[in-house]
Amino acid sequence: MLQVSEIELKNRLAFDNPWWERGGSIDPEIDLWPRRAYFDSFIKLVSDLGVRRAVVLMGPRRVGKTVLCYQVIQQLIRKRTAKKNVFYVSVDNPVYTGIPLQKLVQLFQETCGHATRKKGLFVFFDEIQYLKDWEVHLKSLVDSYPGIKFIASGSAAAALRMKSQESGAGRFTDFLLPPLTFAEFLRFRNVEKELFGREEEGSVLFRDIERINEEFVSYINFGGFPEPVFSPTIRQDTRRFIGNDIIDKVLLRDLPSLYGIADSRELNQLFSVLAYNTGQEVSLDGLSKSSGVAKNTIKKYLEYLEAAFLIHRVFRVDIAARRFKRAVAFKVYLINPSLRAALFGALDKDDPMMGHLAETAVFAQVLQTGFFHLIHYARWKDGEVDWVGLSSEGKDKSWVGEIKWSDRPFTNHKSFPHVINFAKKNELNRVCIWTRTSCGDEIVDGIDVLFRPIAGFCYVIGCGVDADLKIGINPRTLMPYATK
Repeated sequence: MLQVSEIELKNRLAFDNPWWERGGSIDPEIDLWPRRAYFDSFIKLVSDLGVRRAVVLMGPRRVGKTVLCYQVIQQLIRKRTAKKNVFYVSVDNPVYTGIPLQKLVQLFQETCGHATRKKGLFVFFDEIQYLKDWEVHLKSLVDSYPGIKFIASGSAAAALRMKSQESGAGRFTDFLLPPLTFAEFLRFRNVEKELFGREEEGSVLFRDIERINEEFVSYINFGGFPEPVFSPTIRQDTRRFIGNDIIDKVLLRDLPSLYGIADSRELNQLFSVLAYNTGQEVSLDGLSKSSGVAKNTIKKYLEYLEAAFLIHRVFRVDIAARRFKRAVAFKVYLINPSLRAALFGALDKDDPMMGHLAETAVFAQVLQTGFFHLIHYARWKDGEVDWVGLSSEGKDKSWVGEIKWSDRPFTNHKSFPHVINFAKKNELNRVCIWTRTSCGDEIVDGIDVLFRPIAGFCYVIGCGVDADLKIGINPRTLMPYATK
């Protein structure tokens, strides 16, 4: 049987690394793509040659991991890293099937004339999850080649995280690239400065809330993925270009191969039910009936879907903010709100489901701040509250919020009695109601109620993430604020 020769492999490697040649460079289209908010943090890890660790870039599919790697390569070369000191290879290319990582590194060194122990080299392995036992091979490379900085990336996020934690302790640094934030989305569309401004004391100005909401609805429908932002063709058929990719590659291939799932159709059916009901309370019994999957199997599948960065569960507390011992009911949020539109079609601003998608979008921003695990929701016999923030110990109730894609709470203060009742029960003197357009402070039955636009709230959170600063909660406004 014929096999790929070493000469053919070297030719392919040279093709994949055009910057090795005089005058060669990365695809010029890469320069047209703006950088993700996470670029500076990522290149800082990559450029740190003082720590002998591989950087493992992971995240959901279609959020720009490969583009981020190319942009980092461009920056390294612009900062005077020798072009032949940077090596990129996509492991999923059929020509590299069965080729060990160490062999690829050796071919790189031979092709570019590097000594075995040469320092200051950068090696990028893209889609590394397609190599069996990649984590063992990568760890060995980190130990064997102290002069090389290894960067691995891949879309099978669940597999990467599990293998990295199991085998890469002390040798791998994980870096998660999430979907686009609303702030990034506006920046990518070059409309941020038209819609938002800043005052000297750091307050955010909303210049046109109706226009902001139009962009927010677009963000919900397709803005979590970079590609549709720039491609009208993909925007017109996100179900084909995005939805099918998630179904085919994550639900039908990545997760079944990782966890030994025998019937991937069950997983697909469950995810469809969860995606359609994002932002709503579900129960194990209800999911079992809707999807036709046994409850014990659903519990496992939920863990798999969370590990794949597709969903996140938020758990329930009672009117006294006490957790339940058995979590038979919980809220489910898509990590990327645009996934629902990719699977079931876009929504307009007045669609009855838009409230749940707006809540999902808010959670998608909060998920990237690091304090998402403090969020719960409250439900009791005759009332409910969308969000309850607990302290890390779970003893203190720090804030309460309600998310409504409507201005009715602002005009009718009797429309949210459960929120007021919960605040009084837990001795809280302030709550926040996020609305469609309303902004103002009111006293309702002795409780300070802050009304803020949902889209503005999302933008402010995204700005904090973008600035790579610590996110906190301003006790006066309950709006996120950034502090160094």
